[in-house]
Amino acid sequence: MTQCGCVSAANLSLKLNNTVKTRDAQCTFTCDLKLGSQCFSGSEFMGTSLRTAYNRISNERSSRDIYNLQVRCIDYPRPDLENTVNFLEAAQLSSTFRSAPRPERPLKVVIAGAGLAGLSTAKYLADAGHQPLLLEARDVLGGKVAAWKDEDGDWYETGLHIFFGAYPNMQNLFGELGINDRLQWKEHSMIFAMPNKPGEFSRFDFPEVLPAPLNGIWAILRNNEMLTWPEKVKFAIGLLPAIVGGQPYVEAQDGLTVKEWMKKQGVPERVTHEVFIAMSKALNFINPDELSMQCILIALNRFLQEKHGSKMAFLDGNPPERLCAPIVDHVRSLGGEVKLNSRINRIELNPDGTVKGFLLSNGSMVEGDAYVFATPVDILKLQLPESWKEIPYFKKLDKLVGVPVINVHIWFDRKLRNAYDHLLFSRSSLLSVYADMSVTCKEYYNPNQSMLELVFAPAEEWISRSDQEIIDATMRELAKLFPDEISADQSKAKILKYHVVKTPRSVYKTVPNCEPCRPLQKSPIEGFYLAGDYTKQKYLASMEGAVLSGKLCAQAIIKDYELLVTRGQKSYAEASIC
Repeated sequence: MTQCGCVSAANLSLKLNNTVKTRDAQCTFTCDLKLGSQCFSGSEFMGTSLRTAYNRISNERSSRDIYNLQVRCIDYPRPDLENTVNFLEAAQLSSTFRSAPRPERPLKVVIAGAGLAGLSTAKYLADAGHQPLLLEARDVLGGKVAAWKDEDGDWYETGLHIFFGAYPNMQNLFGELGINDRLQWKEHSMIFAMPNKPGEFSRFDFPEVLPAPLNGIWAILRNNEMLTWPEKVKFAIGLLPAIVGGQPYVEAQDGLTVKEWMKKQGVPERVTHEVFIAMSKALNFINPDELSMQCILIALNRFLQEKHGSKMAFLDGNPPERLCAPIVDHVRSLGGEVKLNSRINRIELNPDGTVKGFLLSNGSMVEGDAYVFATPVDILKLQLPESWKEIPYFKKLDKLVGVPVINVHIWFDRKLRNAYDHLLFSRSSLLSVYADMSVTCKEYYNPNQSMLELVFAPAEEWISRSDQEIIDATMRELAKLFPDEISADQSKAKILKYHVVKTPRSVYKTVPNCEPCRPLQKSPIEGFYLAGDYTKQKYLASMEGAVLSGKLCAQAIIKDYELLVTRGQKSYAEASIC
């Protein structure tokens, strides 16, 4: 298989090259006399950092270290996603916007929230010839994928974001924007830490030569470190109803937690402990005794039914610039607008209960032909007018509550050896997944230091604690994962700085019986729509779900074009009479 190389941020001169092959990828080791770095524009400073006195490596190297080794791991080729059923279905939906008849009078659609759901809504409305006006309360794009640059020029993010092959609408979006090359694909594996064997990992390797679901079955059968053969057999038998029953069966399991479903199907409890605690925290930041089994089955269905479904990619840099900004550029090129620092204070209503406009915190009123709320569900509930709250469509939202999550970034004074160029499942009681971003991401590349980005979950008991407490707890867990390199007292690897980003309400908490409460994108209020991964769509509360919700929201608005145009003309006529 041909491998495509990725170039790090380094500028090279006077090179001596040697190439070796490792288990993970082909790596080029370069002796380098001169270092340069790429620069990226900044954003607001948020979160908390701890700094100790140190000089950046470029200023601190001794003469004997001047020929530092730089490791540039070569990423894997983009998988063949274009011929899958789900990718083609997503592509067809995208094409309907571009091929739609150009409207005689484009709709002005006011959208609240510049996360992926709002950006997606704006993008596809613009593709269809309409004029979206996207309003974002903060001065940074991305919502739950936002990131900020600190005073050293280092980025820190709201979350550790992974782009799966099973994200067809997201993958289409990258292609439509011409930025497929910004995804750094990793080997097709899932890698779990082994708590009983500190410093060791257990792998599920998906062979390229086998189609789905055989590649997934092979990966499971070949792994003998986490599950015994009897446990594998019982788990496979337990999954049979989901395989045979398909989507209707999956949706019917919404009323059971993962733990309850496993017990009902006769799956050994150790399967939950060994595998599904880690998966539950990775999918929704909560444990199996809370998570709806529907969430797990949706993920397994995508991962097992699509050959490249579980294959992972990292974005090659910070999400606001590398993903969100191209969407904004596209929207603006088609006549749309995107405004930051535009916080909505109140939804103003007409006498008939429909939306008159969005009143901003600066006192100005923004009016349009249609209105979209693409914020997290908790923010929407705070903004709902009193007269709407008892409407069943909105009343059901009470069940949907955002789950707290904490994202931790730690810069160390050395390169950690016990880390892969991949996402790692920690299987820790406090940590979910983590990655050495100085290896996995081009923009964050550093040949001499490691920057671990970790998801701290479940976080409900920790969200109100101090950053120092969170860092201390994280270091204790890392000492188990890196016993030869990290100790809780920093007697080994030392912290140079850290950032802790707390999100008190992130994606909605996918507990049992939430599915009936997820709203359609079109509300019962004429001219008012919703977008967000919590709204009704067939994917999880995820980046893919957010993008798909935006497409479905744009589709609903376009279907209502005649109604919205007539409504706008009526409002204009009434205003003229007054």
